[in-house]
Amino acid sequence: MSQSTLARETSRADQTSASSPLELTILMPCLNEAETIEICVRKARGFLERSGVKGEVLIADNGSTDGSQALAEKEGARVVAVPEKGYGAALMGGIKAAQGRFVIMGDADDSYDFENLEGMVQHLRDGAELVMGNRFKGGIAPGAMPFLHKYLGNPVLSFIGRLFFKIPIGDFHCGLRGFSRASILDLGLQSPGMEFASEMVVKASLYDLRIEETPTTLKPDGRSRPPHLKTWRDGWRHLRFLLLHSPRYLFIYPGLALIVTGLVGGALLARGELAITPQIKLDIHSLVVACFAVLMGVQLVVFGALARRYQALEGVLPPGTFHKFLLGLSLEWILRAALVIFVGGVVGATWAVAHWAGSGFGPILYNDVMRVLVISLTGVAVAIQLAAAGFLASVFSLRR
Repeated sequence: MSQSTLARETSRADQTSASSPLELTILMPCLNEAETIEICVRKARGFLERSGVKGEVLIADNGSTDGSQALAEKEGARVVAVPEKGYGAALMGGIKAAQGRFVIMGDADDSYDFENLEGMVQHLRDGAELVMGNRFKGGIAPGAMPFLHKYLGNPVLSFIGRLFFKIPIGDFHCGLRGFSRASILDLGLQSPGMEFASEMVVKASLYDLRIEETPTTLKPDGRSRPPHLKTWRDGWRHLRFLLLHSPRYLFIYPGLALIVTGLVGGALLARGELAITPQIKLDIHSLVVACFAVLMGVQLVVFGALARRYQALEGVLPPGTFHKFLLGLSLEWILRAALVIFVGGVVGATWAVAHWAGSGFGPILYNDVMRVLVISLTGVAVAIQLAAAGFLASVFSLRR
């Protein structure tokens, strides 16, 4: 299918959806699911008929070669072909083609309970824009979830999601979820792979969508082949996505911790040796370490500020308080602050060199000259970092 043809079909689907009386689309991504696609479609259609919800079952096929498309159509599903490969690509193609006001998505491997979606539908009718299933509350049958996923991957990634983005859900990666089609399309989701699941939840939170959860169950899938999900590869992709979308936790908070630690250590060691115990004494070598901590911390904070500025300017993340503060920092203001630090560092370094010259360029005394020189050169390095960051931030603001 050509790109122009796909664009026309997507446009027609969008127009149809806007005027369609359908309330719900039950969407399943599919790639060679001939063993389970029929039972999944039957269960989903059974729910629609039993509950009286006016809807459709839509299969977003990602290039199946085992006849999954014909089996799904035989059971009454509508099939749309999505040529771009990947879990996220298949789902986005399906969401664009959906004709329902609401969409409930779930894997076509017969592991999710498509017969009991009443709770999810009720949350959507009550105004929720994203409803996540919670398998830990609803029940996970023996053998349904690998040990590493159940006790390490999912809990850890869910905790990180709650910490980084204040997302009020307990099962961050449940594949059964419902949402307002219009609200999710407005997020402009881009991830073609498994990390699409994280992108949906993270951006829904960042754009203040109303997120709720409901218990759901998980049972062993009905496939005889291994799942498409790869534990370590896809786990890393999810973690990478979370980190890249949270400059605060990736750069800024670690950087601030290093800066504070370095400044405290530097202040304590600036005047001389610090005795922790009679046997443990910190001196000039520890001062050097403290100064290195300040340098690394400043670099991390600068990276975080630049990343957040770029994300907001490009529309990757919505503007926030920190972004507004960054936009208020002009290049000239940053250069003035860098100049003050630079001058202080140069003055200190000049004094140290002059003092050394006064002694006939003999051995450098650690207790006075070397301490001043280390701290002064750290100030010079920090000033250069800030000035360079200010210019780079201004480059980011250039427009074609």
